[in-house]
Amino acid sequence: MHIPDGYLSPPVAGITLLLTLGVLLIAIRKISSSKEALSEKISLFTALSAGIFVAQMIAWPIPGGTSLHLIGGALIGILIGPWLGILSMALVLLVQCLIFHDGGLTAIGANILNMGVIGVLAGYMVFKIVYRATRKVWLSSFLAGWLSLALAGLMCGIELGISWSSTLPIYVMALWHTVLGLIEGLITSSVVSYIVIKSPKIVGWF
Repeated sequence: MHIPDGYLSPPVAGITLLLTLGVLLIAIRKISSSKEALSEKISLFTALSAGIFVAQMIAWPIPGGTSLHLIGGALIGILIGPWLGILSMALVLLVQCLIFHDGGLTAIGANILNMGVIGVLAGYMVFKIVYRATRKVWLSSFLAGWLSLALAGLMCGIELGISWSSTLPIYVMALWHTVLGLIEGLITSSVVSYIVIKSPKIVGWF
């Protein structure tokens, strides 16, 4: 899903960058106002960031799109909260871009918006809604993982489609990421359920 340089039109790249910077400012302010919560979650923040970094480096090319891979947005949003999750994803994607050339610098705003903002916020919101209704961690986290990847892929396709004046990227990205989202959902559900069993206090963060 990492968009390389040259794939986005200047207006799309500029708008997504501005949106991303705005959300990051909000996230930093939210994190700064809850330093106590940050100290409790910093070890999990570090471990999840490292794991997501590795998982995202395994990607498959898609015809008419960019690439297909897991993102981990819902997972980190559920376990450490949406604002820390967004910050983690932004750092991961920035390092991937600057050091490993995975995703273009001109598309960094779109890549963080898709995976770091939409992926995290969509997953977190779906989890909260379903969990409050069912009180089932596995179901809530599965749906969160699935829909977060599907929506992030759809947004990526829309950005490419607008830039290319074509609907092909929209269909391709949405379809493939909806399918892979089932795997993301299973992984998210398994990890969240396991961590809740091993550390029940995390339920209080929900």
